[in-house]
Amino acid sequence: MVAVSSHRPGTFCWIELGTSDATSAKKFYTDLFSWSTNEHDMGEMGTYHIFQKAGNDVAAMYQLGGDMAGIPPNWLSYVAVASADDTAAKAKSLGGTVVKDPFDVYDMGRMAVIIDPQGGHFAVWQAMSNIGVQTRDEENTLCWNELQARDLDAARTFYRALFGWGMKESPEYTELSTGDQAIGGIMTSQAPPEVPSYWLPYFAVADCDATAQKAQAGGGMVIVPPMDIPKVGRFAVIADPQGATPAVIKLDMP
Repeated sequence: MVAVSSHRPGTFCWIELGTSDATSAKKFYTDLFSWSTNEHDMGEMGTYHIFQKAGNDVAAMYQLGGDMAGIPPNWLSYVAVASADDTAAKAKSLGGTVVKDPFDVYDMGRMAVIIDPQGGHFAVWQAMSNIGVQTRDEENTLCWNELQARDLDAARTFYRALFGWGMKESPEYTELSTGDQAIGGIMTSQAPPEVPSYWLPYFAVADCDATAQKAQAGGGMVIVPPMDIPKVGRFAVIADPQGATPAVIKLDMP
């Protein structure tokens, strides 16, 4: 296991599930990925569940409620930044919407939640005592983040200006990078037209087909059945019992 000690600005550093049923979601994901949980009492905000692999933080979960009641269950992708305030201000200038202004999360970091011009939600994280995920890019951890965009060209323009991402473009897919590190991708959304853009996290797994079957047996659904991506791997998109959608992939490349 390779421990992560820091996240370069512009890279994805955290993923967080907002769910309508934390008890059910906890069972689903701990069974699916063999995760354990480290739970933190946040008072009137409820319990914050940190998913762990071998004691290292790999994701988190909380129960939707209060001003977030009624929001569909979802996975939120976080991008590491040097300044949450500067990034939020820049996002506004580019046509984005800041739905949660920058605020401190105790002494762990400073964050903001932003919606891109096509409706895609994401968060930015300025680390202090907490860097984000402590393990990634190995079995049962985060390995990729992909934007399903309603307008591919507009999405490229917004995110290139906001994060300075490098973009390797093709008609079907745009690979994102910071420096020489590939971090994610953008493609034209395959969802129904009424669904806004959204970020999809990918978890690396040992066997895509077996994981998809296990998700279904655990009360989830297979949205996109297992299929091969030449020279990359085999992936599937699943939905948990509450409807949040991650992807899983058996990688054929490092």
